[in-house]
Amino acid sequence: MIPSCWSLVCSFLVVGVFCLCGSARQMEDANGNCTKFSPLVGYTAQLSMLQHQLRGQIEVLNDCSFRVTRFDMLAGKDVYWWGAKDENFQNMTDGFVISRTHLNRTFVNESMVVTLEDCTWDDFRVLGVWDVALEADYGHIVFPTSDTITAMTPTLAPAMSPHPALPPSSSEDKNARLFSVKNQPTMFDNCIVLSSIYRLRWTLNAETGTVDLGVEAAVPDTHYMAFGWAKPGSTSAFMLNADVVLAGFQNHTTPFVDDYYISKYGECTWDQDVPSGVCPDSAYSQNDNSSSNRTDLKFIHGQWQDGVAFMRYQKTLQSDSQFDIGINATSEMVAIWALGLMKQPDSLRPLYLPEKHTSFGHVSLNLSDTVDGCKGPLQAPNSDDLDLIVAEAGVPIVVSVGPATHYPNPPHPDEVIYLNEVEAPVLKVERGVQVTFSVQAGHEVAFYISESPLGGEPSENVTIFAGGSDAQGVPATPYPLVWKPDRFTPDEVYYHSYFQKKMGWKIQVVDGGLTDMYNSTVYLADQKVKLYWMITEAGISFAVRAVPKSGYVAIGFGESMVNTFAYVGWLEDDTCKVGTYWIDGRDSGSIHRTNESLTDVQCAQQNGMITFQFSRPLDPHCTGHQECRNVIDPSIPLKIVWAIGTHWSADHLTSSNMHSSKSSKYMSVHLTKGVAEPEQELRPVLAVHGFMMFLAWALLFPGGVLAARYLRHLKDDGWFQIHVYAQYSGIAIMLLGVLFAIAEKGEFHTGSLHVKLGLTSIFFACMQPINAFFRPKKAAPGERPSTARVVWLFVHRYTGGLALLVGFVTLWTGIVALRNEYAGDQMRGLGWALAGWLFCVATLTIYLEYRGFRHGQYGRESSFAKGDWIMANNEDDDSANLLRSNQPLSTAAGSGEVQLYPGKQMEVQLQTL
Repeated sequence: MIPSCWSLVCSFLVVGVFCLCGSARQMEDANGNCTKFSPLVGYTAQLSMLQHQLRGQIEVLNDCSFRVTRFDMLAGKDVYWWGAKDENFQNMTDGFVISRTHLNRTFVNESMVVTLEDCTWDDFRVLGVWDVALEADYGHIVFPTSDTITAMTPTLAPAMSPHPALPPSSSEDKNARLFSVKNQPTMFDNCIVLSSIYRLRWTLNAETGTVDLGVEAAVPDTHYMAFGWAKPGSTSAFMLNADVVLAGFQNHTTPFVDDYYISKYGECTWDQDVPSGVCPDSAYSQNDNSSSNRTDLKFIHGQWQDGVAFMRYQKTLQSDSQFDIGINATSEMVAIWALGLMKQPDSLRPLYLPEKHTSFGHVSLNLSDTVDGCKGPLQAPNSDDLDLIVAEAGVPIVVSVGPATHYPNPPHPDEVIYLNEVEAPVLKVERGVQVTFSVQAGHEVAFYISESPLGGEPSENVTIFAGGSDAQGVPATPYPLVWKPDRFTPDEVYYHSYFQKKMGWKIQVVDGGLTDMYNSTVYLADQKVKLYWMITEAGISFAVRAVPKSGYVAIGFGESMVNTFAYVGWLEDDTCKVGTYWIDGRDSGSIHRTNESLTDVQCAQQNGMITFQFSRPLDPHCTGHQECRNVIDPSIPLKIVWAIGTHWSADHLTSSNMHSSKSSKYMSVHLTKGVAEPEQELRPVLAVHGFMMFLAWALLFPGGVLAARYLRHLKDDGWFQIHVYAQYSGIAIMLLGVLFAIAEKGEFHTGSLHVKLGLTSIFFACMQPINAFFRPKKAAPGERPSTARVVWLFVHRYTGGLALLVGFVTLWTGIVALRNEYAGDQMRGLGWALAGWLFCVATLTIYLEYRGFRHGQYGRESSFAKGDWIMANNEDDDSANLLRSNQPLSTAAGSGEVQLYPGKQMEVQLQTL
């Protein structure tokens, strides 16, 4: 039993090894060479042109590889060789990559051998060039089916299956397969360049006496392409009496060719029913009923793809029409060509007529020569803008569906999206401009905009910018869809149906106007740099544009370029760059590169003017680096300066990188309000207000107080006059200063601390003359002052002192208010000047108090002069001690005693000790 089990296991192993060997035998022989057992070996076909001006010829070499020759293609995004079961939409999109060779560049008449990877010829029937990212078919070939191959292959005698040890099929076996090249209408044997945008291709059919001509030009579908033959023997004016074929498009869609004869220069006209000018042969033949007056022209193929118009037609070499010129295929003849705008038919002239040509020329041509003068595909400038709709603010775009006839990204379903009755056009929108769609495509098409080029039901990681599964509508009840792209919208997005892939096409998002993209904009100081900004949830976005031409433009957050976080945009090797810096000095060595987290960085130069954009968080949320201190608080005005220069570099800055122009002052930008205020010079009227208040509160009022306190020894009541005049003068100047301030501001608000303290000090100051007016009568000599007199003296003295104190504080708050409004070094200088002045006044007062210049007690005046004490009872002496008014008026000096008597004055000379 056990031996039989082992025998069974060994049998399975042998069978498995045999199967593996058989599988390997399908691709390689015993020597590791690729076999040629596939019936497709030797099959040759030409690639169809669907996109990117694809041309090429494919030949199956063996079971593992194929050769591509004469390969032309414009560069794509993510392009590979592709295999599919069939060429319908579903099978093509379900295909697979058959070789990992990238085809992302432009190919110019090249050849290559491509090896199949992880597949065989039996796995697919369609071989093409495919853009994986866009699921776009650039062109392909379709292999014949097994039945077709059997019919094409001659019947051979039965033979056993080839053994792996046998050599591969011989060249005679390959030649026995009757495979002819499957020609594409875009492929020719010869090609010459007529102009930079116009080419002629041809294939001579000597057996049939015809020539296939192909004209292609990078022109819009409203233009014509003309090519023909000059009258033999012409040495000048080659277009006169020439036979030309005119090719173009009817209604931008249907290609056509027509034979024309040029009887004279000028548009086709009729004179007594006789045509003349550039007219079609049919117009001339209307006057001649002979059978010889017919055109020998056959239209074969026409297309307008990638902005390049192409027509293929066949023309007989010899014609019996009097309006056709016989072509000698073996000798050199003069051919003429022209490009221009096609005039559409109207009710008077139901013909397509060429208007004045935009370019023309002639060339000597021998059709029997082999010419390969066209290097690479013809590329049209701005080919994406050819089928273009530009969205306008307030104008709705009608979304509908229709048959797919010229869908720009094959393969495609039977119906695609139309915008304003145009089949799948490119839609151009501007950032910041609102776009309105009127969705009327039915309930089977839900309109939406996303970053996916394929459409259909989006995956979770696909961003939908507008629309969705509910954006459905019909003409009776359209669905209004509003979308406003911003500066964070990618440059290229797509519109599609939510329920079906590849029904829509591209949307170009352009930076139309910075004012549309940003919420706020201001000119910085001196009107040379414009700033745009917008606050978002993620942070803040800025755009900076230099109005004059420059090599770089920079802005800095600060009052000057010193101690500033700077952002610089410059041009280097035709590439715009943006850098961040910390500047702590005035030379190039003080500019330090930082690593701020900037996003959405863009830079451009137009007409010599640089514009750069960036986004950044309001708070960097980092520590340990200089740029971590660069926090923006939108509620606080941001002070910004600018500079422009001729040259900047990321590293190794020198004095040559210094600015050629800079802002004369900073601008305070209120980010939330969307406005800006320049650094303000101190307004003259406010300066007068401040000076007058300083004169009143720091000079006159303190001077009057000091006079009453320390100048009582002056004769003739001099101290009293100084005191009164100083106080009244101060009050007058103070009130005048208040009027100046109100007139300059144009309003009167009491919200600030400075105004509140100012009103308080004015109240106390104005109380002094009112208090003086109600002064009680002075007591007679020898009598005690009345209570009213004592109270008045107390109120007068201490309210005056309080007024002086509040006045000093008001002066200080005024300078602080100016500093907050103007924020300049001069404001800090004023603060120090006031502090110095108050310090001097305080020092003088302390000095005088220390030296004894103060009022004598009990009504006595004392003066220290020339070593003598002089005591007198002045009539206006209000210096008596208010708190001790009930004490006797007597004073002792040394051992002597002085008694004051009413109506008498006594002078005592004291000897100095």
